[in-house]
Amino acid sequence: MEIAMLQDKIVGLAELEAVYLDRGMFFGDGVYEVVRSYNGKIFALEEHLARLARGLAELQIHGIAPDEVRRRVQKAFATAGIANARIYFHITRGSAIRDHLWDDEIKPNFFLMVTELREDKQEKTNGIAVSTEPDLRWKRCDIKSLNLLANVLARKDAARKGCGEAILVNEQGFITEGAASAFFAIVNRAIRTAPLAANILPSITRKFVLEAAGNVGLDLAEKPLTPQQAIKADELFIAVTTRGIVPVVRFDDNVIGDGKPGRYTKLLMEQFRTFTLY
Repeated sequence: MEIAMLQDKIVGLAELEAVYLDRGMFFGDGVYEVVRSYNGKIFALEEHLARLARGLAELQIHGIAPDEVRRRVQKAFATAGIANARIYFHITRGSAIRDHLWDDEIKPNFFLMVTELREDKQEKTNGIAVSTEPDLRWKRCDIKSLNLLANVLARKDAARKGCGEAILVNEQGFITEGAASAFFAIVNRAIRTAPLAANILPSITRKFVLEAAGNVGLDLAEKPLTPQQAIKADELFIAVTTRGIVPVVRFDDNVIGDGKPGRYTKLLMEQFRTFTLY
């Protein structure tokens, strides 16, 4: 008799609910997105859906269209009735008995949740500390997959140090990005960030930050930094969907600038806010 055990309960494998056989749980075999709303309007949904579609194609997950995802997101958001919400959703390849190989006829699973998003005004006003951590993630970070264990461990280590984010450093000694954010420096009136590649997530917020940078008169230098260069930068900040732009005032116990959010970071925050008002 083939069985499964849930805590202390034994059930026949044939009786097991499909959710326990999700390939997302077994293998991280899926992609996810997090979108947010500002004052009752979902921000940049189309950009997130485009990235989702690319991720699904890269992982060869078929059977669910972006239009269907859009409908579900909008329906759930309207039902929740939360003006400032975090909307998380993921799509996995589907449910099946654990096996590395999959049946091409497997049907994908969809999961979504809507929660209230509370802004941390203190981190915007005072800035945060960050710590560097080794970048141990898989080599296709351009796909927003469910494989996040390296990110989770890095962020937990940073939190134990009293930091608000982990900044990942690769084997060549360059900063790639934050464990859950894009990372930026401002040096001599230029905004500097690692160029998009297989080891960098094409962050939606990053796209808007670079647009804002042009609007406030900053040049763009898509070039990776070392931690030593970051320490000497005029300003540092991270950017992520759920937090927006967040100033970084300490980097591995080194004070950045005068230890307060910098002038251009503040200008970028103001400019980014205008994007969310449409």
